[in-house]
Amino acid sequence: MAEAAIGGSAEWASYEEAGLRFEVDGEIATITLDRPDRRNAQTFATWSALARIGDTLPQQVRVVVVRGEGPSFSAGIDLRMFTPEGIPGEGSFAASARLDEATFEQQIAQAQRGFLWLRRPDVVSIAAVHGHAIGAGFQLALACDLRVLAEDAQLCMKEPALGLVPDLTGTKPLVDLVGPARAVEICLTARVVGAREAATIGLAELVVAPEDLAGAVSDLAAALLATDRGAATATKRLLQAARERTLEEQSAAERREQVARVRALFAGS
Repeated sequence: MAEAAIGGSAEWASYEEAGLRFEVDGEIATITLDRPDRRNAQTFATWSALARIGDTLPQQVRVVVVRGEGPSFSAGIDLRMFTPEGIPGEGSFAASARLDEATFEQQIAQAQRGFLWLRRPDVVSIAAVHGHAIGAGFQLALACDLRVLAEDAQLCMKEPALGLVPDLTGTKPLVDLVGPARAVEICLTARVVGAREAATIGLAELVVAPEDLAGAVSDLAAALLATDRGAATATKRLLQAARERTLEEQSAAERREQVARVRALFAGS
């Protein structure tokens, strides 16, 4: 993305300057997109700050909740990035277009880091989605392991309509969840997927009334924390790799994980 995303002011912006709040309460961390006046539109600084949270996440954290302040989860990319002047201190797409290919790809890779860590086996991430989750907002929800949607949630992969591709790690989870044909239809029409349809096609684990969203996410987090951490990490690791393995390979992986779990449980006995 823009140069600031890997070496300039966006890399060192505070969470507040990046439009985020980050709070830890015991084993639960909450990331709040906190730019409600811009419907939590994301910038280079947002992605750098998300990556920094992943790099410095306290070891005790087991559940990460991602939510948005105000009427929307996230309306996607801040449209100022499409202007010649861009965002002060962060650059623009026009500036990125003038970079050599390797540098530009590295900047995108740095932005993707803010999304990839949410899939780590040692944490379970929950997107609490209400209102608009457009483009980068939709991809941030897809980066999480679980999605709880308010009934007013509206999901849309807007990038192709803007002449871009979804590049914030959203294409694989979308295909994994809904299949390639439905993913093509959602992306290339850039249509809105409502909360009820999202649940029907596998994009949401739970849909609740907007006023019940926080409580539903809290209940889910509590249920997740009731499971032994070592077993939860090992099981998530198994499930994440299952699609790429044959039955025999997965069975062998289960054996390895179980040997490690039993030895850990009965060490010293």
